[in-house]
Amino acid sequence: MNEHYPHLLQPLDLGFTTLRNRVLMGSMHTGLEDRFYHIDKLAHYFAERARGGVGIMVTGGFAPNRRGDLLPLGSSMNSKVTALLHRHVTGKVHNEGGKIALQLLHAGRYGYTPYCVSPSGIKSPISPFKPKKMSAKLIRSTIDDYARAAELAQFAGYDGVEIMGSEGYLINQFLAQRTNQRTDEWGGSAENRMRFPIEVVRAVRKAAGPHFIVIYRISLMDLVEGGQTWEEVEALAKSLEAEGVTLFNTGIGWHEARIPTIVTSVPRGAFAFATARLKQAVNVPVCASNRINTPELAEQIIRDGEADMVSMARPLLADPHFVAKAEAGRGDEINTCIACNQACLDHTFQNKRASCLVNPQACYETELRYLPTLNKQRLAVVGAGPAGLAAATVAAERGHEVTLFEADHQIGGQFNIAKQIPGKEDFADTLRYFQRRLDRLGIEVKLEHRVQAGELMEFDAVVVATGIMPRTPDIPGIDHPKVLSYLDVMVHKKPVGQSVAVIGAGGIGFDISEYLTHGAADAEHQQWYRQWGVDTQLAHRAALVPAEVAPSPRQVYLLQRKTSAPGKGLGKTSGWVHRAQLKKKQVEMLAGVTYERIDDDGLHITVEGAPRTLPVHNVIICAGQEPNRELAEALRARGVTTHVIGGADVALELDAKRAIRQGSELAASL
Repeated sequence: MNEHYPHLLQPLDLGFTTLRNRVLMGSMHTGLEDRFYHIDKLAHYFAERARGGVGIMVTGGFAPNRRGDLLPLGSSMNSKVTALLHRHVTGKVHNEGGKIALQLLHAGRYGYTPYCVSPSGIKSPISPFKPKKMSAKLIRSTIDDYARAAELAQFAGYDGVEIMGSEGYLINQFLAQRTNQRTDEWGGSAENRMRFPIEVVRAVRKAAGPHFIVIYRISLMDLVEGGQTWEEVEALAKSLEAEGVTLFNTGIGWHEARIPTIVTSVPRGAFAFATARLKQAVNVPVCASNRINTPELAEQIIRDGEADMVSMARPLLADPHFVAKAEAGRGDEINTCIACNQACLDHTFQNKRASCLVNPQACYETELRYLPTLNKQRLAVVGAGPAGLAAATVAAERGHEVTLFEADHQIGGQFNIAKQIPGKEDFADTLRYFQRRLDRLGIEVKLEHRVQAGELMEFDAVVVATGIMPRTPDIPGIDHPKVLSYLDVMVHKKPVGQSVAVIGAGGIGFDISEYLTHGAADAEHQQWYRQWGVDTQLAHRAALVPAEVAPSPRQVYLLQRKTSAPGKGLGKTSGWVHRAQLKKKQVEMLAGVTYERIDDDGLHITVEGAPRTLPVHNVIICAGQEPNRELAEALRARGVTTHVIGGADVALELDAKRAIRQGSELAASL
């Protein structure tokens, strides 16, 4: 029994096999699954996490047939040739002592293909293609295809399969009245709507035999109108258990749901209560999921009997050695997932290869390697924001002698602002991780030291990560006392009045608006459920109830010059959440604004040719940034080898994803 996390790290006996601990690496499509020539990259990606101690991993989704493709000619498991390729993946995982299951995912109407199908011909709001209604013959052949795919997964060396029955994909579409309006044996009553998943599991178990892990990813809360009731979910689970499911993994919400389930503003472990309810209804192990990102929380969920396992997908992107560090009592060294979605899900939904903002090696294990240096150098890194921290720690890990200079009294740069934004508290964990890295690597850190070029002549090279300077727009009255910069608000804590205009609707403008509209009640866990209309009693269909929003303590206007919709440039999978939160707080968002002047009466603007005065107490400037390159220019003038990264290089919009990757790649190349 592990002394640090005894419940989390306890083995789990499945009867015919044993998992080494209670951590399941949840399925996540990375983009490496879709092309055969990426199979080696995929193998190294999973091998690294097996080496890190995960109990069992689940791959990204593989379609059982071409009709089930997520995207044209995407990942599938439908031939022996494909299965033979996958032996490279399973072999590397097993060599590291790990177990791995292949996820079988039929996209249904979520497929980005003109040949997608669904129980009924109802178009999804998040896909451009209307699906074709499945015939009874196609339904039967699809069940056979699931069984064939499971056989092929077994042939490929996988320890099991996960049948994707949640998140609004095909199986979920059969289960919900919203998407299943059939009147034959596959629709109508709840019993008929359950027929498809029951027959899929029955066929898979028969094909794979008794000694093969069959995970079923069950949707506990659809969070869409016309979704399942809890009684239907429970009845389905009991029927699937009878058909031979080994364990239940859990899914929360459909992709089209208008309730966030995985972004950073969702409270940690917010949906474990639903898993606890399922655990009472079945006798096989149940796995909790969504926003579980620390070993302490995972330990608590299992210890309190809310689940038998925990599923973590993005946390294993952020730190492949999460489990090994927890096992060794080094939980404070885990590179915690901050649920930003910027490099993982946002990339996936743009058909790019996924990675991780805080760990750019994720999915690039064969390309971004931190090998010991053969040419040790004395390096100065100036600026301890995300870019500088990444560069300093990777360089020191490789064997360079690094000194880190920072003008502030603490490391972190713009992350010290981000961690104060309601719902972004997890950003503080990234700074905790970097601080531990600095300590363990023995990097000399000089805080409150605004270094000059002349002090750096003794170094072999200097990495300039001095960040940005806020841009001041040319508006008459910009020097009025009621004008504040976002740094005045977040760093210097200057008081802000009851009515505020925020100039600039980029990421910082949205963050500042969220900060200003956040009241004391919003910090309550239960208030989050009320704000989004989540039924924690599971008494209503799809766990939906009317939302109750705590009022904002301020009237806020969010303005931009561009005529496009405010927030259009935010992340694909999280931007809608930020926009929805501000709308709930009655923030008035205005685009196509011309700023006329600022005076005692407020902010004078013109919108669509009409003049308007906003009688605000304060105007807060979030109108972009300029690179701070003064030191770099001085160093280059003296002939010092100088590298410029992060905001000092490009400051169009603060981008920690680019900054950390750029700093890491530079340090890997030195």
